[in-house]
Amino acid sequence: MVEAALIAHDVVRVLGDRRVLDGVSLTAAPGRRIGLIGENGVGKSTLLRVLAGVDRPDRGSVQRPPDLGYLRQEMPFARESTVAGVLDDALADAREDLAEIDRLSGLLAAAPDDDDLLAEYAESLERAQRHEAWDADRRAEMVLTGLGLGSVAHDRTLASLSGGQRGRLALAALVVRRPSALLLDEPTNHLDDDAAAFLEEQLRSLPGTVVLASHDRAFLDAVCTDLIDLDPAVDGPVRYGGGYSDYLAQRRADRERWQRRYVEEQEEIAALRDSLGVTTHQVAPNRAKRDNEKMGYGHRAGRVQNQIARRVRNAARRLEELERQQVPAPPQPLRFCPDSLAEHTEGEFLVSLRNVHVLGRLSVGRLDVSATERLLVTGPNGAGKSTLLLVLGGRLDPDGVRRQPGLRVGLLGQDTEFDRPGRTARVTYESAVGAARAETVPLGSLGLLPERDLDKPVGELSVGQRRRLALALLVARPPHLLLLDEPTNHLSPSLCDELEDALGPGPGAIVLASHDRWMRSRWRGAEVSVDSGRIVNAATR
Repeated sequence: MVEAALIAHDVVRVLGDRRVLDGVSLTAAPGRRIGLIGENGVGKSTLLRVLAGVDRPDRGSVQRPPDLGYLRQEMPFARESTVAGVLDDALADAREDLAEIDRLSGLLAAAPDDDDLLAEYAESLERAQRHEAWDADRRAEMVLTGLGLGSVAHDRTLASLSGGQRGRLALAALVVRRPSALLLDEPTNHLDDDAAAFLEEQLRSLPGTVVLASHDRAFLDAVCTDLIDLDPAVDGPVRYGGGYSDYLAQRRADRERWQRRYVEEQEEIAALRDSLGVTTHQVAPNRAKRDNEKMGYGHRAGRVQNQIARRVRNAARRLEELERQQVPAPPQPLRFCPDSLAEHTEGEFLVSLRNVHVLGRLSVGRLDVSATERLLVTGPNGAGKSTLLLVLGGRLDPDGVRRQPGLRVGLLGQDTEFDRPGRTARVTYESAVGAARAETVPLGSLGLLPERDLDKPVGELSVGQRRRLALALLVARPPHLLLLDEPTNHLSPSLCDELEDALGPGPGAIVLASHDRWMRSRWRGAEVSVDSGRIVNAATR
C-alpha cells in the first residue's frame, strides 16, 4: 500500500474582511515533515483547518488521504469521556486490521488458491503492518508514559484532567493511531523536555505525512524536513528545505536578495522617470529651431527627433511595466529594540535571598542578583520557577529578602490580561507610561506590534499580541530589574530570535524563567535549576 500525499492547490481563505490565505499551495509527500512558521495571524492554524477539512477554502482545492489525524487546540472528545475510551478510539483501526486478518485467514483456510482472497489478505496485512497493529496496546502504554500520562488512571474522565493533561492525551491518541497524514497545531504545548524529545522521536518514525505549526524552534529543528514561511515574501510563501537552523541561514539570504532587487528596481524607475523628463523636453512641440538646425532641419533634425521619440516610447513602456510589476518593499520585520532594557543602578546586589521559604512552593538558601545579572531559571513545570520570580519582584514577600532601596522592578507574567479591553493598544500604552514618555518612546518604535494593530481594542488582540503589548509597557520605562516568565510563549520564532538578541549584555538585570529549549541551549549567562521548590544547581556558561 503506497501512502498518499497531502496536496493543497491555490487555497484562498477569507475571514471577515481579511484574506488570511491568498493562493497557498502545498504538497506534503509521505515521509516529509513540514513545519508552518510565521508571525501570529498569518494563517498557520487556518491552513491546518483547511487541510484537515474542518474549514472549506473560499477558493482552491485540497486532496487529502482518507486516514488523516488532526490535533487542534480544543479537545475533540466529550468531557464525560474516559481515558480508556479515548485510547479505545485510537486503537480501533489496529484492532479492526487484526480482526480482518483473522477473518481472511479463516476464508483462505477453506480456499487457499483464491487469488482475490490472497490479494485482499496481502492488502490487509500491509495495512496492519503500517499501523503496527500487533504492537498497538503496548505502544499505547509506551506513548502515554512518554508524554507524561503513565500514572493517570484509565477510568478518569476528561473533565477531571487538567488542560495540559487533556492536550497531551489528544496528542497521544493520534500518535498511537499512526494515521497516513498527521496535522498538528502547537503539539509541544504542555510538554516538558523529556516528553518533547519523545514526541520528536515518534514523529520521525512515522512513514506518512506530518504538517505542523509550532513556535518551538528546537522542535522545528529536530523534526522538520521542510519549513514553509507564511510571512510576506516577494513571491508568496516560501518553502525551505531542512530544519530551523537551515531556515535561518536561507531566510537571511533570501531577504537580502529581495532587498537588493527592490533597491535596483527603484533606482531604475527613478532613472527612467528622470530620463523621460529630459527626453520629453527634447521632442516637445513648437520648440524654436536653433540657427544651425535651419538649413537641414527637415532631414537631419527630423531623424534625430524620431530617434529621441523612439527612446521616449521605449523608456515609457519599460517604466509602465516596472511600475505595474515592481517588487514591493520588503516589510520591516518586527524588531524588539528598546534603547536599553534597564537603567544603571548603584550597589553590588539588587536583591539578596537568605533562607527564604514560601510554604509548599519554594525554599532558597542563598541567591544574589547583581546589577548587571543575566540569570536563566530552569526546571520542570510546577517546580517553583514562577514563585521565585514573584519573590524577586516583591509580589510575594517572605522573610529573608533584602532589596536595594528605590529598586524598580518589571515583571512579565505568564498570563496577560488588561483591565480595559475596549481600549486600543495605543491608548493602553499611553495611559500606562504617560503621554510624555509615549511621545519619547512611541509604541510603534519598539517593534513589538505592527502599525495595523496599534489602534485595535486590546480585547481583539491575540494572546501573543497582548503579550507583546505587556512587554512594551515594561521596556518603555526600563526597570532596574526585569523579570520574564516564559517570555517566548505565544511569540513567533523570528520574534523570539529578536528577543534573545535584545537580552544580551547591557545595563540592568534580567532574570528569565523558560522551558524554551532553543533559548536555553543558546544562553550564555548564569543559570539556576529549580526542582520541587528548591534550587538544585547553579552554573555559569
